[in-house]
Amino acid sequence: MGGLAALAKEAGHRVTGCDAQVYPPMSTQLQQLGIELIEGYGTDQLALKPDLWVVGNVVARGNPLMEAVLDAAQPYVSGPQWLAEHVLQGRWTLAVAGTHGKTTTTSMLAHILDVAGLNPGFLIGGVPLDFGQSARLGGDKALPNPTLPTSGEGESSSSTAWGRLGGGGFFVIEADEYDTAFFDKRSKFVHYRPRTAVLNNLEFDHADIFPDLAAIETQFHHLVRTVPRSGQLVVNARSDALARVLARGCWSEVVRFDDVEQGWSAQGGEQEFEVLLGGKRIGAVRWGQTGAHNRSNALAAIAAAQHAGVFADEACAALCSFQGVKRRMELRGTAGGVQVIDDFAHHPTAIATTLAGLRQQMQADAQTPSGPGRILAVFEPRSNTMKLGPMKALLPGALDSADLSFGYAGGLGWNLGEALQPLGARAQAFDDLGALVAAVASAARPGDRVLVMSNGGFGGVHDKLLQALAARTSSDAPTPQS
Repeated sequence: MGGLAALAKEAGHRVTGCDAQVYPPMSTQLQQLGIELIEGYGTDQLALKPDLWVVGNVVARGNPLMEAVLDAAQPYVSGPQWLAEHVLQGRWTLAVAGTHGKTTTTSMLAHILDVAGLNPGFLIGGVPLDFGQSARLGGDKALPNPTLPTSGEGESSSSTAWGRLGGGGFFVIEADEYDTAFFDKRSKFVHYRPRTAVLNNLEFDHADIFPDLAAIETQFHHLVRTVPRSGQLVVNARSDALARVLARGCWSEVVRFDDVEQGWSAQGGEQEFEVLLGGKRIGAVRWGQTGAHNRSNALAAIAAAQHAGVFADEACAALCSFQGVKRRMELRGTAGGVQVIDDFAHHPTAIATTLAGLRQQMQADAQTPSGPGRILAVFEPRSNTMKLGPMKALLPGALDSADLSFGYAGGLGWNLGEALQPLGARAQAFDDLGALVAAVASAARPGDRVLVMSNGGFGGVHDKLLQALAARTSSDAPTPQS
């Protein structure tokens, strides 16, 4: 919703907004854009008399301001619907969907198109470091390679069809499967009607609105139904769930990544690898991103960019300068020889993947005979799915590669300490954030990495950890002799 507000502001509208407990980087971005943010949902905001209320899916019936809007019969619309009608109409929309990696892959794809000179618009659920903002309108640009082959042979039917339609520029969007609004329970992404759709992966998530994985697969099937026959689906070949989605019906061209035989694949390490299509080398990437998951994200972005007209070798070259996304393995600071790193991981699979990527990076960076330092995982099960507890049994396995784990149990309806018992003395649970910070600062030693994982602000724990580590270092310093 913050990114959508930024788009409306850029389009020339006067924009105000309200929310509760907004935290950086979005709160900072809104302030920099001059968008007034009102804390809370007081009914006095009716006095603003807006032309339209744009409603996010966090707003439910019973919200005092929403009830007042309904009683006053004022016009309102969901965020995705407003976006579809006022921003995406007439654009070549490239949508990135999946349980994991949406923000990073969307950022990669927008970066590739931008380096190619296409000036794409974008809406991303994070702040890409290459742009410094989560959303922009972009501009109209012609296709760079209007007869580009997309699958190895022949002409791109999608590109030529778009040329005949006189398309209005490119827009890259993170396509979330969460529901749209209290009055529209479809997934948000069904509003976007993409010409290029990336299906990155699919697991069970959002236990507060979906009863099981099959229900989420149905929503992905609805997304597939909206892609035109001249469009393209870029699909993870290793996902059984996505295979089931496509088996329910598909009317567009399908290309697959992580497919060694016929599709897009990678050969090499995680930070330096060759990109192949059908086993034929077509480019190489050397970058600072870590983890096998980001290598797969790169393949998806390269494939989607080629469908939009960017040659694969150019896309590979563009990714070499990709800087990443805020709150994705973002170094927040170093104190006492200990790095504090922030990451958005909150689903057990994302936690395990993030830890694996950091471990790989530490082993590669090790400069001492004793090897790399330890990983201290600090996590908050904050998402609605984690709070409900259906995935609590997966946490020990997800955290197993961390040397020590420190979990914050605030607001949970289940016992985090009991869930972490399989890890023994390597894991602790805390109800008090201050006690957690003190325990981490006491356990950390020079060369360690403290990896903080949460999809929220986590009570500013990153700065508190850095302050505690710095204070410990100062107290350990020898007293000057007179």
